[in-house]
Amino acid sequence: MPLVPDIPAALVPTRLALHRLATYVVAPARHVVTGRFGLRAVEGGYGTPPFEGRRIWVQGTTIFDERDGEVRSAPVTSLQAAADFLGTAIDPTTAAEGDSPALGDVDADLGIDPASSDYLGWWFANAFEALTTVRGDDASVDASEPQLWPGHFDPAIEIGDEDHRGSYGASPGDDAIDEPYLYLSLWWPDRLGLDTADPSWNAPSFTGRVLRVSDFPADVDPVTTATTFWRDARDAAALG
Repeated sequence: MPLVPDIPAALVPTRLALHRLATYVVAPARHVVTGRFGLRAVEGGYGTPPFEGRRIWVQGTTIFDERDGEVRSAPVTSLQAAADFLGTAIDPTTAAEGDSPALGDVDADLGIDPASSDYLGWWFANAFEALTTVRGDDASVDASEPQLWPGHFDPAIEIGDEDHRGSYGASPGDDAIDEPYLYLSLWWPDRLGLDTADPSWNAPSFTGRVLRVSDFPADVDPVTTATTFWRDARDAAALG
């Protein structure tokens, strides 16, 4: 695979389908047991961290359920089939956010494109590695643990004190930007004295910065690109 692979043609419908699966089935299966629903980048896809001797993940077009070391798997078809396989209920509210896709027909085939699912696994894995690096910097004040939030379907952390706090993440695409992109979204930009006319603060729907995957340098490791972007954005926000 090249350092920065081409965006698959079916990425958007596959992203929306996997987002629905994460929000309404996978995350709730953890939440009903632990009260928590954050996900992780795992093994070429996404899934839960270990909980109560169990782990659930999606890789390619397959969903896996590991309990006490025994792994079962099934093809990803519909939301209802996935819920039945996991022995859980579809939950339309717990993990959803305002920008989550609609629940939709729970019996319809999700139509996962294998290449697009693999691409999202690549995106999430690189994001988690870079976020973990940035989180460990001395300049990353009060940084949270990386999570793949199912409602937004993006890996993200929070960094900063009460005036400089922001969300640092890696969206797989959304209504505003239809391709994967890195972002810093500032929580309280009015406290920073930013020159928002500065074109580097280029986010289209919030105060912050974005870097689209189509603008990644092709000859640079994407983890390095992401790490540099988040560090530069963090440092620029600290300067105000």
